[in-house]
Amino acid sequence: MAAILPVYFKEIATPFLSGNLPTIYWGYTSAIALLCSALAAPFLGALGDVGQMKKKMLLFFTLLGILASCALFFTDHGDWFLTLVFMAIGTIGFSSAIIFYDALLPHLIPHHYIDMVSSLGYALGYLGGGILLALNIVMIYIWPGTFGPRLSFLSVAIWWAIFTLPLFLHVPEPLTTHHTVSYSQNVAKEAILRLGKTFVGIRKYPDLFRFLIAFWLYNDGIGTMIHMAAIYGAQVGISMIHLVGALLLTQFVGVPFSIFFGRLASRIGSKEAILVGLFGYTLISVGAIFLATPWHFWLLAFAVGTVQGGTQAMSRSLYARMLPPSKSAEFFGFYDISSKFAGVLGPFLFGFITQITHSSRIGIAILALTFVAGAIILRKVNVMRGIHNASLQ
Repeated sequence: MAAILPVYFKEIATPFLSGNLPTIYWGYTSAIALLCSALAAPFLGALGDVGQMKKKMLLFFTLLGILASCALFFTDHGDWFLTLVFMAIGTIGFSSAIIFYDALLPHLIPHHYIDMVSSLGYALGYLGGGILLALNIVMIYIWPGTFGPRLSFLSVAIWWAIFTLPLFLHVPEPLTTHHTVSYSQNVAKEAILRLGKTFVGIRKYPDLFRFLIAFWLYNDGIGTMIHMAAIYGAQVGISMIHLVGALLLTQFVGVPFSIFFGRLASRIGSKEAILVGLFGYTLISVGAIFLATPWHFWLLAFAVGTVQGGTQAMSRSLYARMLPPSKSAEFFGFYDISSKFAGVLGPFLFGFITQITHSSRIGIAILALTFVAGAIILRKVNVMRGIHNASLQ
């Protein structure tokens, strides 16, 4: 969806929207959708913990994303507004589902395996996404025009549904030792009360809180690259075949490098592995300013593949080790709000700066600052103290 949908949107919207408006509207809509899911994330996380219904919440939002992907199949030339609406719904579905998916991690495996399992999860995600994207490229080649991309959106929905089944069939709902609320009680009220207590009490976890700030900053750059890379490339003149092909390269490069980061973390630590990734991202964001030819885009896509999955996987596993397990969904709600506010600010600033400067290159230039600022704060996180504080709860 990140590779084909932005380019498809620009193609169906350009005859009806002048200049940079497709890029601007895409950035604003991405920001609004992520803002909605970000604002709801802490409450949803608390609800999942209090009612012990992480899997049910995961199923609901997964179905929402699947239905939105199906709906995109029925769009065509001129349906730029509907495309934005379905994209926003799908974004909310995926962004909310991932809260409960991530929250299962600390309940399923011992702490000393979290780095490797998290990196392996990202590696398999890149592999599956790469295979599907390759099939989508074939569809676009066989059915030129809008039908190929539309068929690819339908294939995403089917793929998503099929590979969600093993989780729902074989992974049990985690049982926690804290007080839970039965369905006959006011679960929502209890979730709100508990959320308020956690928000006030998060100062008990200073390193966790400091990590969230760092994550918010550097993930702002990562999120902007994910959401805006394809439409930025299209804006500077890169054709769809090169855009999709290069992003496919990112998927497959991400497989071994995600695993590599898991092994790197076992040697130098999760925090240090993230810092390595942020250094790479800083170089990439500077290089993106000078993007001019398709081969530049291919080179940048390869570079992103070497750091993207590993940085995200190590961020997730480091956070999972520093949170109290009995509040995993609740705390991953805060993680998600940090992640999604990054996704709000980055695309919004990209769209805003592009609008006022009439240059998407200047819009992309802000990314280097987010990586540097995030790395500076991350260096101040005491990981061992954070793990110890979590174990006391």
